[in-house]
Amino acid sequence: MHRTALAAAALATTMLAAPAFAQTYETELANVSLDPYVEGLQFPWGLVFLPDGSVLVTEREGALRHITADGAISEPIAGTPDVDSRGQGGLLDVALDPDFETNRYVYLSFSEPGEDETNSTAVVRGVLSEDMTELADVEVIFSQQPKLPATLHYGSRLTFDNDGYLFITTGERSDAEFRVQAQDLDSHLGKVIRILPDGTVPDDNPFVDTEGALPEIWSYGHRNMQGAALHPDTGQLWVAEHGPRGGDELNKIVPGGNFGWPLLTEGTEYSGDPIDPPADLPADLIEAERVWVPSPAPSGLEFYTGDMFPEWQGDAFMGALAGTNLIRIDMDGETVVGDEFLFDDLPYRIRDVVQGPDGALYLLTDDAEGQILRLSAE
Repeated sequence: MHRTALAAAALATTMLAAPAFAQTYETELANVSLDPYVEGLQFPWGLVFLPDGSVLVTEREGALRHITADGAISEPIAGTPDVDSRGQGGLLDVALDPDFETNRYVYLSFSEPGEDETNSTAVVRGVLSEDMTELADVEVIFSQQPKLPATLHYGSRLTFDNDGYLFITTGERSDAEFRVQAQDLDSHLGKVIRILPDGTVPDDNPFVDTEGALPEIWSYGHRNMQGAALHPDTGQLWVAEHGPRGGDELNKIVPGGNFGWPLLTEGTEYSGDPIDPPADLPADLIEAERVWVPSPAPSGLEFYTGDMFPEWQGDAFMGALAGTNLIRIDMDGETVVGDEFLFDDLPYRIRDVVQGPDGALYLLTDDAEGQILRLSAE
């Protein structure tokens, strides 16, 4: 299910109140206005719209906040899990249940502390109170195994598909001694996970009947996927994935697919040393739909379906952490035909991008004084 589908009927007049100024930009297809909508967030990571047009935002240090339609930021919502916020860890993505309006389930991904300073990506779900102050009945529905003494590469994007299955992206934890497990089906490292909303495993997952394989695995051979979205025409999952030094990828996910890491990449080690493929490279590796060298460091992914920018319908948008860009990926159906790097002069890294119910794009800035920016038609 599209992350904004629940809010599609909300009126633009209920959206967060914009300040009195804006920056305008010329892009290849449209002139746009970029406004700071909400200020005062601390390293925000994930954003989701509620049916009334307000939003939930995660902050990496561990807070989940509700932001009202007039821009008021709540105190931290009670009931969120304890997180390991070292390195790239913390409270990460947020998603609503497809039946949120009846069950009020909210899903959070986070770095779950283990013993002896280990951790791993995990997901909880809980019931959001009507007054937006508490998550109740919180339970862990997925916990990546193994837990490791590492502080990098958690993946952690959450996306429901049109049939109500939950996809979770994970990272391979970066270190050379760990990353090889992205190829191992008895490890959750470097995988796309597919589960039911209660954490149980669908019986049609590709490795359910494979001896020794973890049945939650949907695809493997990934590095660190920090963007995930459904293609608006096909409903297929696409992910934006960090490569090493160079080699960031946009991938179209197929069940059971091997996407190659760390066997094959167009990037290099951070030292500049090559990453040479083995002599017995598998023949069935799936090629990326797009590769970027040098790396923009993608985070967040959204296919645009709104009416505010008809020129952009069907295109994908991706945040960037290596620069200060929003990247428009020019799509012709399922074919990537080009890209456009927007806003080179922004002083912000873009952590997430979400289409709002009004057809605007909402961007989270990755900063100690983080913001929600609203991208609208000029």
